[in-house]
Amino acid sequence: MTRSRTDTARYSSVAIAFHWTIAVLVIANLVIGLGHESVPALRAWMGAHKAIGITVLALTLARVAWRLAHRPPPLPTDTPVWQRVAAHATHWSLYALMLAMPLTGWALVSGPEAKRPLSWFGLLDVPLLPVTSATADVADKVHGLLGWLMLALVVLHVAAALRHHLILRDHVLARMAPALRR
Repeated sequence: MTRSRTDTARYSSVAIAFHWTIAVLVIANLVIGLGHESVPALRAWMGAHKAIGITVLALTLARVAWRLAHRPPPLPTDTPVWQRVAAHATHWSLYALMLAMPLTGWALVSGPEAKRPLSWFGLLDVPLLPVTSATADVADKVHGLLGWLMLALVVLHVAAALRHHLILRDHVLARMAPALRR
């Protein structure tokens, strides 16, 4: 199979750093968030879960700004239209979830019964949002639902990347891989 010239185009080092930093944080928060009710040991990590969520929100805002100002490398020219559409829809859905998840979590813990601001890893306080009990209750339900949707999209994203690497043997995954020293 002939490779297109764009197979070797890479994302910028800034985009790669955003991607992998946020990926690790999102996966950690999925483990804590989805597992804290059934795994008692994870309950102790809920403070970190909240701080990680605020970090993901800030990094995602920066990442989206970077992405809007810097075009990603093009997909290989032989990529079918349906795969291009699926890739773009998945990426923008992940961006939306990386914004909505922390915002709904923040609203969830900001209800009137909250006694103090969020702590960002014990280093600074993050003010609570001005929400009602009803809004906090809705945010609770939405946050949980979005967590499962995020898990599904992360699994889909990883599966697609592995398909490109192991089955199609193109360089789509390598474009986002951290650079190895030569």
